[in-house]
Amino acid sequence: MKLEGIFVPLVTPFAADGSIAIDALHDLAHQVIDDGAAGIVALGTTAEAATLDAAERRQVVDLCAKVCQEREVPLVVGAGSNDTQATRAALAELGPNVSAALVPVPSYTRPGERGVVAHFRHLNSPVPVLIYHVPPRTAQPLSSAALLEIAVLPYVVGIKLATGVLDQQAIDLLGVPDFAVLAGDDFLLSALLALGAQGGITASAHLVTRRFAGLWTAWQRGDVMHARTLGHELARLAGAAFVEPNPTVIKGALHALGRIPTAQVRLPLLPASEAAVQSMLSTM
Repeated sequence: MKLEGIFVPLVTPFAADGSIAIDALHDLAHQVIDDGAAGIVALGTTAEAATLDAAERRQVVDLCAKVCQEREVPLVVGAGSNDTQATRAALAELGPNVSAALVPVPSYTRPGERGVVAHFRHLNSPVPVLIYHVPPRTAQPLSSAALLEIAVLPYVVGIKLATGVLDQQAIDLLGVPDFAVLAGDDFLLSALLALGAQGGITASAHLVTRRFAGLWTAWQRGDVMHARTLGHELARLAGAAFVEPNPTVIKGALHALGRIPTAQVRLPLLPASEAAVQSMLSTM
């Protein structure tokens, strides 16, 4: 399994009655793979996983696993919380069809660096683990030393880096052998690829998957001028996608394009404004 290229963290489309629109999810998964996604992520932040019940989460994972098996691409599944024992149990239940688990740094509790390192050490995961480092959401900053301590655990294979900045920490992580650094901030994708990142988990790639896949290919081939130009264009698109809480604008655009049946999100999220959706479509 190679964790490289563009991974699309799928939204969870809802029908008019609020249930999961499973056919739309199936079509969306196949479409992004058709358009060049290297794999998909189920139950990420973009999937509104926190508002799905256990049966719905299983429904999403089963569908995505089936698609990824058919298409022979990796499936990454979001798993974990600020409860170490519950995270360990969730990882044990993922099963053999999951290529890797996306495990967030514990949020809200703010256990400190030693606590975070102990959390990941205690997981003893049967599936490969991607660290999900997103301090704007977890309120838990980490030093490079702490992340490098986690990176050497035998089941840790990489990181979704979503710190919102490009700094020394990114450089430190990019230097770790056999460790996949995946951009988690869409607007920084091109810059991280230029520095040698293996890929990205990019929500805005729902909308123009071919262009995001083309950006990854351009950097791999060393086509610097094309990559720079395309990277700037996609950074502007990412800005439009996140002008309101994720995934509201992306869902609004997907609905406007006829790719999902509604733009519904679950509370506490509210649907994107019409202005934000129109701005997104214009940017596309």
